[in-house]
Amino acid sequence: MALGPRLDLRQSQQLVMTPQLQQAIKLLALSNIELESFIAEEIERNPLLELEGEHETGTDAEPVESVAPLSETATDSVFDGDGGSAGEALDADFDGETFHHDSPSDSMGGLDGAMGMDGMAGPSGEGPDFDAFAAEGPGLHEHLFAQAEMELSGSDLLIARALIDRIDDCGYLTEPLLELANRLGVPLARVEAMLAVVQGFDPVGVGARSLGECLALQAREVDRCDPAMQVLFNNLDLLAEGRMAQLKRICGVDDEDLADMIRELRGYNPKPGLQFGSSRIESVTPDVFVARRGHGWVIELNNATLPRLVINRAYHAEIGGGDKVTRGWINECMAEANWLTRTLDQRQRTIIKVTTEIVKQQEGFFLKGVEHLRPLTLKTIAEAIEMHESTVSRVTSNKYLSCDRGVYELKYFFTSGVASSDGGAAVSAEAVKSRIKALIAVEAPDAILSDDTLVEMLREEGFDLARRTVAKYREAVGLGSSVQRRRQRAISARAA
Repeated sequence: MALGPRLDLRQSQQLVMTPQLQQAIKLLALSNIELESFIAEEIERNPLLELEGEHETGTDAEPVESVAPLSETATDSVFDGDGGSAGEALDADFDGETFHHDSPSDSMGGLDGAMGMDGMAGPSGEGPDFDAFAAEGPGLHEHLFAQAEMELSGSDLLIARALIDRIDDCGYLTEPLLELANRLGVPLARVEAMLAVVQGFDPVGVGARSLGECLALQAREVDRCDPAMQVLFNNLDLLAEGRMAQLKRICGVDDEDLADMIRELRGYNPKPGLQFGSSRIESVTPDVFVARRGHGWVIELNNATLPRLVINRAYHAEIGGGDKVTRGWINECMAEANWLTRTLDQRQRTIIKVTTEIVKQQEGFFLKGVEHLRPLTLKTIAEAIEMHESTVSRVTSNKYLSCDRGVYELKYFFTSGVASSDGGAAVSAEAVKSRIKALIAVEAPDAILSDDTLVEMLREEGFDLARRTVAKYREAVGLGSSVQRRRQRAISARAA
């Protein structure tokens, strides 16, 4: 083979994703709240993009809605269970219904029917919950720092602040005192003395190094930490295992005294720091609303969280007649603005299309509850709407659906199937979990159901499950084994 320079002509094919296509795929996976942040960044970058209503009426701006009106997407957003026409459903008076064109809370008259959204109103119709708008209170560390600054000064204050910095959100000290003393270069006895001061701060029990110490601090505060209670605090593992006879022996008490001690122990707070939340818990904002209308369903986007974009064509015409560089730049901005509005419109139509098919497939859930949830895969939805499976996956990511039964993530409706023992249709794993939870909820205190018994009971109801599968589903819904539940019942009975 000769060595030397030469020219070769080769032909090949490769898939190249343009920046616009990459951004369109990214937008598809964003929730409405995340999309709002993205649009705000685009408005800052592109001078032709504005929010609808941002300027005075009468300009030449051309409004381009980021979400198409319901009447334009009737085939995607409304389907009739008995074959009725979509047009009849669209004739409904939406101003008098629970759901409106923008959101359930568009008018004060609709608050009574809103499904407890964002803390505005609950099912009882008691009106807006103004506590939801209250300012955040001080966090646990700020609360402790304020108390330390009032009682301590100098080096003592520095040691106390170091201790407070190492207290977690539950109120427990997370670093051994010896390590902290070595890091600060002070005697261990001095750190222990400052810890005793911090443990005297509000809330009672803060600064503890274990659950037993936390409960003991609260018992001392009410002068109830006698020797027997202290022994109980030191042996909480025996209480968790239900070894009552051994507890009575080492505490030196009888059955009645032990029951009183357990009852008192349950009145203490095992995580005192949580009453000073470091961050406000935000409620989930649904992206899609599903409502029953006659014999069919209405699927509507939450337009309250979707800004409506307009393109300022007057500004484009004003500076479009400048020099060549200016014209090139403004024309590029116009092309990007047109592309963004089209992409947003396509995104909303795709979400409606996927959600509509989910409601069709899982109509039993929306009508009768989780027991009627069917096995469903992304591939099933993708084939039904003639889209790629990856597109359906992106649409259902980080998005929530609100219906009469609550707020659910769209991924919730995709569950694996469990074979039927009688050869019938498979059932959803979520339906099986719900049934296991219901069976355990009604078990008698003197007849705790074992996993083997649950297997037999579920097989009689048509669920063909192995014992290990039942155990896995039971643990998934937060329920302990039969031994753990029996011990818990025994402890509760003694404390009652």
